Amino acid sequence: MVFKQMIEVYDLLDDINASGKRVADYLYSIKDDAEIEVKEIYGDKGKTDLIKITIPGTNGRRQGGDAPTLGLIGRLGGLGARPERIGFVSDGDGALTVLTAAAKLLDMQKKGDALDGDVVVVTHICGDAPTEPHEPVDFMDSPISMQQCNDAEVCQEMEAILTVDTTKGNRVINTMGFAISPTVKEGYILRTSEDLLDLMEMTTGKLPFVFPITTQDITPYGNDLYHLNSVLQPAVATNAPVVGVAITTEVPVPGCGTGATHGADVDMTVRFVLEAAKAYGRKQCSFYDEKEFDHLVKLYGKMNHLQTMGEA
Repeated sequence: MVFKQMIEVYDLLDDINASGKRVADYLYSIKDDAEIEVKEIYGDKGKTDLIKITIPGTNGRRQGGDAPTLGLIGRLGGLGARPERIGFVSDGDGALTVLTAAAKLLDMQKKGDALDGDVVVVTHICGDAPTEPHEPVDFMDSPISMQQCNDAEVCQEMEAILTVDTTKGNRVINTMGFAISPTVKEGYILRTSEDLLDLMEMTTGKLPFVFPITTQDITPYGNDLYHLNSVLQPAVATNAPVVGVAITTEVPVPGCGTGATHGADVDMTVRFVLEAAKAYGRKQCSFYDEKEFDHLVKLYGKMNHLQTMGEA
């Protein structure tokens, strides 16, 4: 279980003075030689703190090994919508999830349970982000643009990506807990990973949930098309396979709603991404079938244009 780390991280984030430095100091208290980078990023609507934690594996690329590197991205607009809303907002669950995972991975490593592959955890920390009108319920906006988010959070070393995002403001995913997306790669929506479905069943003890995505959802923000949310926006900035991990509810909940974080659901999601990281580093978890993808491209051509803003 990861309740201990989750509660400690939540206490840091549910604070008007939450910052990348405070989170970094907490992670250093777990493992004093942790590899952490914090930097401020400024946008048209304010600023945020990017935090990147790299956890080297015993056979990872950092050690010259051949174990692949997994990226964990916590997607959000902000942790809070102050002064409009008081407290931690639903939209912050993505950051809470991946930072809890980072804390647990560092604690495991300190205790001798290092993973095979490197894991790169990235999110941003902002306690006073703006809100944004959206149907059926309002979203959180971000102080920085989606392009800035992708530039900062999607790293070249990530060979596969799990992007975690609160995805409660809709009527197409109607369950408490979390759901995953089909794999997205280079403009293609591919078959849902059977390995990830297996891990979902193991960590939840329930049948897995897969949320529907459309072509619009895997195109960049800013093209005047409807997007479910930003969960799959990292897929427009990389050729690596990307799977969305959506923290969900039975009814539409605003991203700017407070008092809407469910600890058991976050714990479940953290345990899932941790098991995925273990298996991926050991080459026991495939995000997509490489031969089938190559055959698909040979038959129908590249779809990378869907990763761009398209034609005017």
